[in-house]
Amino acid sequence: MGILDIEVWGKDSKKHEERLGTCKVDISALPLKQSNCLELPLDSCLGALLMLVTLTPCAGVSVSDLCVCPLADPSERKQITQRYCLQNSLTDMKDVGILQVKVLKAADLLAADFSGKSDPFCLLELGNDRLQTHTVYKNLNPEWNKVFTFPIKDIHDVLEVTVFDEDGDKPPDFLGKVAIPLLSIRDGQPNCYVLKNKDLEQAFKGVIYLEMDIIYNPVKASIRTFTPREKRFVEDSRKLSKKILSRDVDRVKRITMAIWNTMQFLKSCFQWESTLRSTIAFVSHKGEPPLYMKCTPFSGDIGPSL
Repeated sequence: MGILDIEVWGKDSKKHEERLGTCKVDISALPLKQSNCLELPLDSCLGALLMLVTLTPCAGVSVSDLCVCPLADPSERKQITQRYCLQNSLTDMKDVGILQVKVLKAADLLAADFSGKSDPFCLLELGNDRLQTHTVYKNLNPEWNKVFTFPIKDIHDVLEVTVFDEDGDKPPDFLGKVAIPLLSIRDGQPNCYVLKNKDLEQAFKGVIYLEMDIIYNPVKASIRTFTPREKRFVEDSRKLSKKILSRDVDRVKRITMAIWNTMQFLKSCFQWESTLRSTIAFVSHKGEPPLYMKCTPFSGDIGPSL
């Protein structure tokens, strides 16, 4: 609970970045569990930033190493289990439960860089909550060994885990994705998931190892089923640089082959590789319709009159 510093940046087509302005928000002065519409004038430039800020206390949101796993501590696990027991079913109805995800490692990832390696990191999304691992550089078998905890607002939500290749200041390249419904999670069991494409329809390259724990109140979860789902405020970026590059390369190849085939056809006509084809091309060039022309056979073996 303090001061939130905000910077607004602009980037032109030449990748030049410039800070346009800054502003501050005093978090401690905002009421809890209430939407606050703020219009903040930017320092050192004209214009303002329009923001919608809602402060909601969330239990258990954190990122830590395996050695500091929250649910691994018996006393802390007991305390969390008590918070979501049936006796507390009518308190704080939006706090349905807690999800803990151990992101262990991935194996046999796609090589996204021209060097034959990738710089993978992992993004986890549950509703509007997004957390990510650090980047492991130049590695197709990264080990992250991180623990993430999320508050559960809807037991019917789906945990999305996406592996990306860090690409400097460019949009990251997609390396694979898995989607795991919360109701399908089995507590404390390490699982190996095959990475899939963005539409989750086909297997991609590589696997990821996850271990998940979930604790929730069944009464709150049942009641939340009848309320509207939370609106997603973050949309996926569809810009994938290497995919576009591959598509453009294929286009250039097709155009080049079409031009090459046309040149070879014209060359064969001028070099009389096919007497019939060259004769038709020659007569057509003179302006007479080839379907109605009459000519007598000459010394070449082209058969009777056309």
